Amino acid sequence: MAYCTIDDIRDQLDEQKLIQLTDDDQSGAVDEAHVTKAITDADATVDAYCQRRYTVPLTPVPAKINAIGVDLAIYNLYSRRDDTIPDLRKDRQKEAIRFLEKVSEGKIELGASTPAPTNTGNTADITYNDRIFTRSKMRGF
Repeated sequence: MAYCTIDDIRDQLDEQKLIQLTDDDQSGAVDEAHVTKAITDADATVDAYCQRRYTVPLTPVPAKINAIGVDLAIYNLYSRRDDTIPDLRKDRQKEAIRFLEKVSEGKIELGASTPAPTNTGNTADITYNDRIFTRSKMRGF
């Protein structure tokens, strides 16, 4: 499940800009495969940060994660080109990463998502008896 859709990206970018960023074969249309790849890469970035604290993929998708997914996907689309990435997109990408770092550190809670399970598989259970030979019992030997 993706954290954003192509329609979410279209809300941020006009059609002509989206064509410019994705149309490698000069067909005059949006290449949805490139958009899907940008979204998949953005989702992988979100999951990499969030998996430390939450079960991923996040369901339901928090609104902030949707917005971050859009920002990262658009940044990824701009990164495909040799063109200069607009400062607005650079700033949004940096802010998204800062937010995800805080989520990973536990400084920001996402709320609706399920926390990651604690590790219960590889633990040791140690039991022991009281010491037989102590200093007081061995006094005089």
